[in-house]
Amino acid sequence: MKILPITWGGGPAAGWWRGIAAHAAVALRRLSPPPSASRTAPRPAGREDTQAGFSLIEAMVALAVLAIATVGLIGAVEQHIDSTRGVERRAIAMWVAENRLADLEVGTPEANGERVDMLGRDWSVAVSRTATSDPALDRVTITVAAAGETVPLARLDGFLRKDAA
Repeated sequence: MKILPITWGGGPAAGWWRGIAAHAAVALRRLSPPPSASRTAPRPAGREDTQAGFSLIEAMVALAVLAIATVGLIGAVEQHIDSTRGVERRAIAMWVAENRLADLEVGTPEANGERVDMLGRDWSVAVSRTATSDPALDRVTITVAAAGETVPLARLDGFLRKDAA
């Protein structure tokens, strides 16, 4: 049986995975007989084979290592899923803000604190206008949060003509 090296790439956990792979390789070597040995070959009289296989403790240690590795892997996957959900929510919130700015540019009246539905979710949109040094322009700040939440997920600044909505 040929044991191939396991490579997982770089990163902070690479050394940890290499350690697990090394333990697994040692365990596999103990399971397989040496290439020259035959399972049916008689043993010399008076000698017992002390390296015949796994002991119960070795098996338990291997299972413990695998259990710990699995817990770590599940934690990393959960973190990745949460991160992906956060990116998705912020991207949708930015689309809501961009759509609201486009609505204001075409003359849709402002409704501060309005609720908007996008991609099956409700969003709370707040619009604030401030005057600029240019008498023809106003600065518009659009803040979007998930409905029922106070922490904004997106903020968009833009400029509009004073005569627009």
